[in-house]
Amino acid sequence: MNRINLLGLQILVGIAMLAIWHVGSTVKIFGVLLLPPFFFSTPAEVFGRVWHMFANGSVWAHLYVTLLETILAFAIGALGGVIVGFWFARQPLAAAVFDPYLKMANALPRVVLAPIFMLWLGLGIWSKVALGVTLVFFIVFFNVYQGVKEVSPVVLANARLMGFNERQLFRHVYWPSALSWMFSSLHTSVGFALVGAVVGEYLGSSAGLGYLIHQAEGVFDTTGVFAGMVVLAIFVLAVDYAVTLIENRLLVWRPQSAAGHA
Repeated sequence: MNRINLLGLQILVGIAMLAIWHVGSTVKIFGVLLLPPFFFSTPAEVFGRVWHMFANGSVWAHLYVTLLETILAFAIGALGGVIVGFWFARQPLAAAVFDPYLKMANALPRVVLAPIFMLWLGLGIWSKVALGVTLVFFIVFFNVYQGVKEVSPVVLANARLMGFNERQLFRHVYWPSALSWMFSSLHTSVGFALVGAVVGEYLGSSAGLGYLIHQAEGVFDTTGVFAGMVVLAIFVLAVDYAVTLIENRLLVWRPQSAAGHA
């Protein structure tokens, strides 16, 4: 399926979901609204609120705070995951020693860590960044570690026969092998970085999209809650698109899948 047809189907799915939401919240079926506006609002009210938030500029300051927290969490967590993942993959002894501790740290519920980070780092952006880093790091780490470990022994042996030193092996063998795994994790990490920022803002903050959603929820403003969620969705799609552009630029050598040409 080509890209235009795929995009058309994606748009149709979105329209269908909006239509179901609109009908359920505005049209009575057997005298009952399936999606009462008090609990679900309506698409018109939600998108009207989103437009108003951008038009009057009230959302920009909050969006900037969440954007900054997300970018910092994503960058720090991804960089740490790449470095540690490469190091552990090339140092089996270190990986074996720290393996149980990494598994324990990864198993900790991140929501439990949020109050601790706020106690340590305060209610500013860094407690939200720390929470996001804990989410991003492990996703990138495990993918990079696996990507390096999956290097073909034949390719590695041939490279060594050709006299490649460690730097050349890293550049021409290990790095290309890990890139596909790494970018696969980065797409997921974008969402988790945002989750960390928003959850931290929701639990304690004076700015950010999580703060806006929490404020709207506190006064039973369902429209405001859904409007904040729509802004978050738009933001995630924009950042994920930027990651895709970078991925396509760095992985230009990668062969296209057969599905992409169908």
